[in-house]
Amino acid sequence: MTVTVTTTEISRSADEFETTAVPPQHRRSLASVAAVWAGFPMVLTCAVFGGLIVYSLGFVRGLAAIGVGNLCLMVYVGSLSALAGRTGENFAQTAARTFGRRAAAIPAAFLASIVIGWFAFQTGMAGAILHDRLGWHEQLTTLVAGLIFVGLTLLGIRALAVIGMIAAPLYVALGTVAICLAARHGPVAPLSYPGGAGSAALSFGAAVTLVIASFIDSGTMTADFTRWSRTGRHGALAAFAAFPVGNSIALLIGGLVVACGGARDPGTDGGNFLGLLIDRGGVLVPLAVVFVFVNLGSVCAHCLYNGAVGWSQLTAGRMRAFTLGLGAIGIVAAVAGIWTYFEQWLNLLGVIVPPIGAVIIVDQLILGRIRRRDSEIGAAARRPPFIGWGAGAGAALLTHYTAPWLSDAVVGFAVAALVCALTHVLTERFAAEETA
Repeated sequence: MTVTVTTTEISRSADEFETTAVPPQHRRSLASVAAVWAGFPMVLTCAVFGGLIVYSLGFVRGLAAIGVGNLCLMVYVGSLSALAGRTGENFAQTAARTFGRRAAAIPAAFLASIVIGWFAFQTGMAGAILHDRLGWHEQLTTLVAGLIFVGLTLLGIRALAVIGMIAAPLYVALGTVAICLAARHGPVAPLSYPGGAGSAALSFGAAVTLVIASFIDSGTMTADFTRWSRTGRHGALAAFAAFPVGNSIALLIGGLVVACGGARDPGTDGGNFLGLLIDRGGVLVPLAVVFVFVNLGSVCAHCLYNGAVGWSQLTAGRMRAFTLGLGAIGIVAAVAGIWTYFEQWLNLLGVIVPPIGAVIIVDQLILGRIRRRDSEIGAAARRPPFIGWGAGAGAALLTHYTAPWLSDAVVGFAVAALVCALTHVLTERFAAEETA
């Protein structure tokens, strides 16, 4: 009888395990999980960001900022991925261990909502790009793209792995072609490119933040992907395929397009190389169209998957039902053009996201073996993580507005980790004194 019930429950979860840990027998190979992450950063947005960074700092300093930002992401996402690989739990479940079984709904709902904003933004971007470059009807193209992206997400984690295997090599191949085309436009050697942003240039710290902020939301929710890993080590290695490997390549290609003189408006469009491909004509035009759908489809499917899994866990619902509902909301926002207002506030919200992951890492990887008292196990809410998150977010926002030469993402992470650890020590000390 027990075996029958267990089998039924596993069957009902439709192999996405929205509300339970992924069972060991359903875990996937390292290559499969790595493909999920590796294809995610291979997005045209990263070419834009890489170009903006190089245009601001010059090629050598820009490359250094890209490297520092990706090393930060490697430690951050890799640590969270190691936790997920050990437990098989998604982000909302992981957060419950730190923030408390009920209070974890606050950070989980916050992030599960932000990523739907990014889904709408990237979907709208697909329609806008093809309208600007090829004259396609923007709203209709956006609608069709959104429906395709929702359909892809409905296929689950397997589809994310497949599109990752396609998106990454396609990005590298067409990006390389674009660099070769860009090299014909200017005599400047990439290594000697000094930048051209002038007074509008990003600071080194702001450039590092831009690298981190580009994937900090889904990076914090990495457990939704890496919970499918067979071990914690495999989870960390899967994240390594994206940070620093995939993301560095994606940003570097955009930076090289700018440094080689191939960007029309590097101050606005950065290293967006789609125009180079379309202007060349011939077979590159249909390839560029395929690239837009595959490239932006990859990032949209990942974001929508994050949101659907997150809200499924919070409401004990089903991932595919939330995919349809949240996808519809995102498509409406994209078709209506509301997505154009999202970028600034999404990036600002991204400033206060790193402290969430910071307190989880400190709480579970550093303090995990010593912090648990019997009264804390299964607690509805825990104070130290929220105090750490609040302090880190406050410090990040203060840095964002008053010290733009620093990386607000790094400041927020460091402050949150330190405050969470200190609050834990003080809490333990007071508890010990009361017991005595």
